[in-house]
Amino acid sequence: MSSVSPPTSTSPTSTSSSRLERKVPPLGGFNLTFLLIEFKRRLRNRRTLVFTVVMPIALFLIVGLPLKDTALTAVPISNGGLSVAAYILISMAVYGAMVASTAGGGAVAVERASGWSRQLRLTPITPAAYIAIKVISALALGLLAVVATFVAGWICGVEMPLQVWILSGLAAWLGSLVFTALGLFIGYMVPSENVMQFLGPILAILALFGGLFTPLSSFPVAVQNIAKWTPAYGLGEIARAPLPGGSFDWAAVANIIAWLAIFSIGAALMMRRDTKRV
Repeated sequence: MSSVSPPTSTSPTSTSSSRLERKVPPLGGFNLTFLLIEFKRRLRNRRTLVFTVVMPIALFLIVGLPLKDTALTAVPISNGGLSVAAYILISMAVYGAMVASTAGGGAVAVERASGWSRQLRLTPITPAAYIAIKVISALALGLLAVVATFVAGWICGVEMPLQVWILSGLAAWLGSLVFTALGLFIGYMVPSENVMQFLGPILAILALFGGLFTPLSSFPVAVQNIAKWTPAYGLGEIARAPLPGGSFDWAAVANIIAWLAIFSIGAALMMRRDTKRV
């Protein structure tokens, strides 16, 4: 009499675990749909648009435009020299990119408080993909701020060589990545109801002591020495370096790299701490 082997059965535990197993999608879940949604959310925030697009243009019109006929260097404007308005225009573009990038990074605080970031952890999207979407959307808003400010200056008659428009715009835009890292750092560190209370004064102080609102030469020497260590100073110096008569300062580049490293490491540590809470 032949023996019949009993049928094999799959345990409920192994079946349920296989069903719950999630596969990480390509690029960790990064996709254009999520990115476009994130960027549209930024554009719907009227307060963000006012501070990133309207305010830099308004400051240029108030401070810079009246100096359109004032020569920046010893070369007269009639002989191809640049006006003070060009200097201020680039500074305002830097400020707009700063605010846009910081606000984009700081938006994580609101998502933490609303529980959205907790919901995203239940999806296959990886933290790296989530941060990448935040960074790119913040840079997109920063690009909008730079372009809008430059267009306003061009309409008002500010003249600069083509290479200055391009190089200064790229420097202001790409350099604002430092402030995206700053926004992420503070966004993971403080509650949502307090994030703008931190970011607003911090950005205003950095812009002031970075020489964006007024030349550093108007401050005491001790303040000038301290201001040169701020990230806004480094970004402003790099963005204005393409101006005729300007000089490229490698110390400003080191400034930007150092602050980018500090803010990025701080954001990573705060994000890891926030993730462990859930």
